[in-house]
Amino acid sequence: MTIEIEEASSYGALPLLSLNHVSLMCRSVWASARFYEDVLGFVHIKRPSSFNFNGAWLYNYGIGIHLIENPSIDELDTIVEPRPINPKDNHMSFQCTDVGLVKRKLQEMGMRYVTAVVEEDGIKVDQVFFHDPDGYMVEICNCDNIPILPLSSCPFKPPRSGSFKKATPSSCGFMENVMMESLSMDMMNISF
Repeated sequence: MTIEIEEASSYGALPLLSLNHVSLMCRSVWASARFYEDVLGFVHIKRPSSFNFNGAWLYNYGIGIHLIENPSIDELDTIVEPRPINPKDNHMSFQCTDVGLVKRKLQEMGMRYVTAVVEEDGIKVDQVFFHDPDGYMVEICNCDNIPILPLSSCPFKPPRSGSFKKATPSSCGFMENVMMESLSMDMMNISF
């Protein structure tokens, strides 16, 4: 299958491909890097030597974590006590294969965490939330249990030529068409 990406100006949205990295300010690059390595399984990768500030780049699961050291981060945040773990707070989320194993490993490491369960049409998603050394929230879940269904009212019309560029124009945006194509391919893969 060939998917041709047209210029963003045709559809309004930017021609994005994927999430590349998340950049986080931290008090200690060493402590934060160790957390992301030991707890989440990231590995150090080379970062540009032209940077004139302390930091580290880590990579795994198709995304990067860029740590930027700022020892005075406490001056920006007046909270001295650890923040409560609030699942509704800003967070980054990672999918896992075994939430029970995640909880056992966090207990072994002596890490505080909270859990939540989301249920939709009889499908359950287990979530585990905890903080990194700088108070950034991390979620581990089995969120892939819930299918991704676009809220669009646009019907899926497969392109006749196998290319979105040559497909009949519709009132739907480019990304809606890509999502519907991906969803239909996923459904066909599941059904066979």
